[in-house]
Amino acid sequence: MNEESSTQKYSEDSITVLEGLEAVRKRPAMYIGDIGVRGLHHLVYEVIDNSIDEAMAGYCDNIEVSILEGDYVKVIDNGRGIPTGIHTKEKRSALEVVMTVLHAGGKFDKDSYKVSGGLHGVGVSVVNGLSSEFTVNVHREGKTFTQSYKIGIPVEDVKVIGESDKTGTEVIFKPDNDIFEETSFHYDILAARIRELSYLNKGIKLSITDERESEKDEDGNCISDVFLSENGLKDFVNFLDNTREHLIPEPICIDGEKNNIPVEVAMQYNTSFAENLHTYVNNINTHEGGTHLAGFRRALTRTLKSYADKSGMVDKLKFEIHGDDFREGLTAIISVKVQEPQFEGQTKTKLGNSDVMGAVDQAVGEMLNNYLEENPKEAKMIVQKVILAAQARQAAKKARELVQRKNVLIGSGLPGKLSDCSEKDPGVCEIFLVEGDSAGGTAKQGRDRKFQAILPLRGKILNVEKAMHHKIYENEEIRNMYTAFGVSVGTEEDERALNLEKLRYHKIIIMCDADVDGSHISTLIMTFFYRFMKEIIERGYLYIAQPPLYLVKVGKEQRYCWSEDDRIKAIEEMGKGKKDVNASIQRYKGLGEMNADQLWSTTMDPETRTMRQVTIESTAAADHVFSMLMGDEVPPRREFIEKHAKYAKIDA
Repeated sequence: MNEESSTQKYSEDSITVLEGLEAVRKRPAMYIGDIGVRGLHHLVYEVIDNSIDEAMAGYCDNIEVSILEGDYVKVIDNGRGIPTGIHTKEKRSALEVVMTVLHAGGKFDKDSYKVSGGLHGVGVSVVNGLSSEFTVNVHREGKTFTQSYKIGIPVEDVKVIGESDKTGTEVIFKPDNDIFEETSFHYDILAARIRELSYLNKGIKLSITDERESEKDEDGNCISDVFLSENGLKDFVNFLDNTREHLIPEPICIDGEKNNIPVEVAMQYNTSFAENLHTYVNNINTHEGGTHLAGFRRALTRTLKSYADKSGMVDKLKFEIHGDDFREGLTAIISVKVQEPQFEGQTKTKLGNSDVMGAVDQAVGEMLNNYLEENPKEAKMIVQKVILAAQARQAAKKARELVQRKNVLIGSGLPGKLSDCSEKDPGVCEIFLVEGDSAGGTAKQGRDRKFQAILPLRGKILNVEKAMHHKIYENEEIRNMYTAFGVSVGTEEDERALNLEKLRYHKIIIMCDADVDGSHISTLIMTFFYRFMKEIIERGYLYIAQPPLYLVKVGKEQRYCWSEDDRIKAIEEMGKGKKDVNASIQRYKGLGEMNADQLWSTTMDPETRTMRQVTIESTAAADHVFSMLMGDEVPPRREFIEKHAKYAKIDA
């Protein structure tokens, strides 16, 4: 390479300064995570968070969210309204400064907001920069002010458009389809977040309405929900646990303040074997945990262990009780409000403030100790549950060791049913979990042996939602998955920790028949991943294959179709200009009905296939859905099916 020409190219003029919100449009993923479905919905969360900050400051008790025709979103609150006067330093309206300047907002002034969620200060200005259209209306000082923008640039100055007898802010925006992969909002995703916010901020009314014509029911009514929680986290835990059998009659609620840090906890023990802990800082779901979670776990283990020792109930146990044992069958919400939260990374998923650990530890320890002393019957039931968990853990440890012990008969230690690939780089390799030996055989013939592995699964795997842990590790199909993936389970600190260092495939693809049984098997497999291999989902390694439903033939022309709408469209397009359209339609009930070439070209070829990536938008919502669909309680499942049956499409 010519050194001189390289130096000439890199000069003072090479330094680019991005003005205003250009940086946001240049690198949107830095600010909202990604430009897919998750990033799209994150825009709405940022706007709602501004209203929630007003609510936490005590100035707002009603927030309305609407999805409008054309995938616009409107968010209205009855807070104080964003200031509109001239900003001293910027020499323009404070409203325009908030909407167009990064790191500008009232949340940096502790006189305005004691605590707030969006402490990076990039929230609503980023939404503006990533929207093709954006309008803000402010009601304050007896007037209505407005300003509109296009891709973050003001179309006009802030102006008064009338008088007003109310206060608050109204934001209407449309995401820019030049930025986002798709701009169609999912009602369920937004509703789950808004429900979550209502539990975390008791007494605040939040509503959501979908006004899009395509989403109305048969009678022309809009889908809508109103969320208002009087009891906060207690209601949240009851919602999450309404599909499980409770061990104690009412949740244990802890609400106090230590070291000027408000700590709120609600916890409920149930008869399941899952541990479901959800943590929040200033309404932000910190799904990676942090110091508040560490403080809660420490207090729970110390307080319960002390009580169990004093009661004499664990005297006959021949092994130590671990921290995990105290959390089996526990659903808990931990919510803290912190003035200066230190998050690890822009995504704000792990809290780093060391003082929060001590505050949560102290608050939970004191109040839980009081509860145990005042409720001896419930305390005894909890300790008995802990002892059962410890005994089951010992059994699971032996079963897990069996999973990880190399099979003497198979030199590689891999399952006999696995047809592995020759490539060794996990970033390139993918494994298909295929329902049944017949489909597995077809997949083995059709695959690319270099980078695609096939693991046939016999029938329906164990429902892990209702099974004890040692039964899970004893299940042959589950054992085969652990062994094939190359992952190990359990450390001295955490018996259920998943070690992904030796994961052999970075694409794990569930491939089942396109019928009711296939859907059930897919759900069973996803339940297993969510409960025991959640990190694989969080890293984006889990996918669902999409085999076609139909093969349509008109004359010599043929086309694969993935839905009923595809089938109708194919017949129309292929029959255009023909007097008599004689269409031959083959409905694929199972993967085994296709030959190897067809399965490769439609479902397995990276160049032509369609796959759905499995993601977790809300851990609390996912927890509720899995426990409801796969748990013991039938009424909630029936209610869910009745509510959603009208959205199901039946293929002829």
